[in-house]
Amino acid sequence: MTDNRPGDRSHRRGENGRSIPTDRESPVGAPVIRGDESVAGTRAREAVQFDPDDPDSLADAAETVRQFAGGNTNDDHLYMLRGAAACAALVRGEGSYKAAAERAGGDATVSFIRKWARVHDLPRSVRKQVAIGQIAPTAAKHIARVGGEARLLLAWATLDGNLTVRDVRSVASSINDGTPIDQALAEYDITLGQLELTLSPHTYRDLRRRASVEDIDPGQLVTEALEQYLE
Repeated sequence: MTDNRPGDRSHRRGENGRSIPTDRESPVGAPVIRGDESVAGTRAREAVQFDPDDPDSLADAAETVRQFAGGNTNDDHLYMLRGAAACAALVRGEGSYKAAAERAGGDATVSFIRKWARVHDLPRSVRKQVAIGQIAPTAAKHIARVGGEARLLLAWATLDGNLTVRDVRSVASSINDGTPIDQALAEYDITLGQLELTLSPHTYRDLRRRASVEDIDPGQLVTEALEQYLE
């Protein structure tokens, strides 16, 4: 796995050729999720932006990382995303994980800063699920260890398969050891791409009717329709 610094952008091509963002696309330290009122509510007004090119902001980032590493999180998902943003900005501003750790001091180690900076580098769709509490920040650290499209697939499998943090850690390690993600998830009785949906009675009726007439699996019809919609 490539150990890029925070903010390095990566896209992967899906099977239909569409470009899929697998890393952060917004500037390092910007409170995109933390500043979104639809996610953070009134706390969005308190969102702090860490600018790696501003000395004062970088000093704030260093202090935030020092406090964050000290364990003062209270399991607050938004605060943990704030700490992750501070880690990423500090790395970008100082130029390396080692320099960032030295600047922050306290309990802030290279390993700690690297893990949380990677969380900040996750795509927006995943960070949002962390912010609203659907994906635990500690699980997000392991999701962030995985690169490319597998990163997104693991995030959604975490939600749909009710994976624990320990499960996510194990699956991420298997993927990084070269195991295809579908096989890694199968160890936990999860079928990649399997999702339970609730349809309106009208849509359910027509889907089943069409599938029966055309002698095709309903899932294939839904896949084809969604592929056209998501274009």
